[in-house]
Amino acid sequence: MGKKIKKTNACRILDGLGIDYEIKTYEVDEEDLSAVHVAQVSGLDIKMIFKTLVARGDKTGIIMAVIGGGDELDLKALAKASGNKSVEMIALKELLPLTGYVRGGCSPLGAKKNYPVYLDNRALTLEKISISAGQRGMQIILSPQDLIKAANATTAKLIF
Repeated sequence: MGKKIKKTNACRILDGLGIDYEIKTYEVDEEDLSAVHVAQVSGLDIKMIFKTLVARGDKTGIIMAVIGGGDELDLKALAKASGNKSVEMIALKELLPLTGYVRGGCSPLGAKKNYPVYLDNRALTLEKISISAGQRGMQIILSPQDLIKAANATTAKLIF
């Protein structure tokens, strides 16, 4: 038996919905919180690791974009998908007060408020994806369809 993993809000949401998922823990490097590093230390393929970015739309306010770990968010595409004219990334200092999450541990599930979630449609080509469980060093592996259901996510092309 390994050490007992403390369930995060994201895990509890999935449990409440009866959604199957797997937890993957890894060693955190405070100097490198990138998805590429997560892939290296967790043994997961970078293609299946999805990061959650938090942005502010001029009409909708706070929104979350879930994109591939090696990809770059196209703000114009996110604006279009979310019904905004423009979207900008929030300042890092706003992340914790807005979501309850820290950089490197931001999950599209279980934030302080139910913000709209947009999932890059490339996720739909994968059997399983990995998202942050809501704390550094912990990933949730689940099907993209289950994430869409749990986060009430909208899919769209969000990357360049």
